[in-house]
Amino acid sequence: MSGPREPVDAPVDHAKPRREEVSRPGEASVAGRLANLQGPGAISLAALPPLSLYVHLPWCIRKCPYCDFNSHAIRGRGKDDLPQQRYVEALVADLDAALPFVWGRRVHTVFIGGGTPSLFAPAQVERLLVAIRARLPLEPGCEITLEANPGSFERDRFRAFRDAGVTRLSIGVQSFDDAMLRSLGRVHDGAEARAAIEEARLAFETFNIDLMYALPGQTLAGCADDLAAALAFEPPHLSLYQLTLEPNTFFATHPPPLPDADQASAMLDHIALTTAAAGFDRYEVSAYARPGHRARHNVNYWQFGDYLGIGAGAHGKLSFAHRVVRQVRLRDPGAYMAGAEAGRAIASETEAPPADLAFEFMLNALRLREGVSIALFTERTGLPANAIAGRVVEAVRRGLLEDDPGRIVATPRGFDFLNDLLELFLPPAP
Repeated sequence: MSGPREPVDAPVDHAKPRREEVSRPGEASVAGRLANLQGPGAISLAALPPLSLYVHLPWCIRKCPYCDFNSHAIRGRGKDDLPQQRYVEALVADLDAALPFVWGRRVHTVFIGGGTPSLFAPAQVERLLVAIRARLPLEPGCEITLEANPGSFERDRFRAFRDAGVTRLSIGVQSFDDAMLRSLGRVHDGAEARAAIEEARLAFETFNIDLMYALPGQTLAGCADDLAAALAFEPPHLSLYQLTLEPNTFFATHPPPLPDADQASAMLDHIALTTAAAGFDRYEVSAYARPGHRARHNVNYWQFGDYLGIGAGAHGKLSFAHRVVRQVRLRDPGAYMAGAEAGRAIASETEAPPADLAFEFMLNALRLREGVSIALFTERTGLPANAIAGRVVEAVRRGLLEDDPGRIVATPRGFDFLNDLLELFLPPAP
């Protein structure tokens, strides 16, 4: 599936920011960790950002050759053999252990990603959502998204997921072309994709279709056919990602023949023009929405909001008055369940240095077509505006940022050459 894990599936290359270790969870008491996290630090936040919850369900029927997310193939076991009940209990235990660190904060959105979360029974998803509501105050009208695959088995569950409390579905179609789907290692075909979207239209007021372009052997005409097939369903939201070869994937070591840069650019131009003509707003690099249907969970990522991540390999970002902390859960599902049951699900907890905060903010915010205000930079990072002033001036000089003293907004050129723009904000080498 291709949904957000942290401002993840971003189709940009960047150096991973350096981070400083805060503690090794499990070696300190909850009270000790809280005292450390709430103590004096290098930044000062006037208010904490909005908080989202990300829940990771890591299993798939088969691992796709392009996927670098923490997903694990069932490997011949039946879907009913997944340890669903134990895993949900582990998620609840993980959440219980995290509560002291987010106590009193309201949750604006919930995203259940994977993996293929729709492999889980609706009853287990309902158990999970009931447990979340019992422990965290959810905002009225909280957006609750579930990632789903188009397979007929999962499609039959869509209405039950809605009844379980899911408000938004994200369907990993990727293509409607059977040859393209085979090249991507997908387990569904074009007919199943169409049937799944039709079922989603009947079950949900809002949903997303994930598509990919610049696929192995794909032509501009083939890309246009995929987009036309998706638009025929009048979806409220589209996510359109260029296929990229990520490290530690099968495609990275066995690269397929992909369209060249000019062909991929022509595909993106067609996507931008066609979606605009169909009434979609390209509000983010890869996201297109009709009015009122932006993905609120993803927008919180891009505006550098907080997110508590639970589940195997889940990433989280939590702000405190004087620091921003990154957490990563244990990656292996078995190790994660055992760790969560023992109150030790966190593999690492690290503090982002101020220099990294500036870059990470820009890495996310510059993906938004309308950009963000300078005031939001200060509010979310705890840094003064002059921390990036020189780099902003240089980006304006190069024609990559708009010359606007109150906002940080990429020009059309900067939006097209986002990597070049982001390089200006990389933290200095140690």
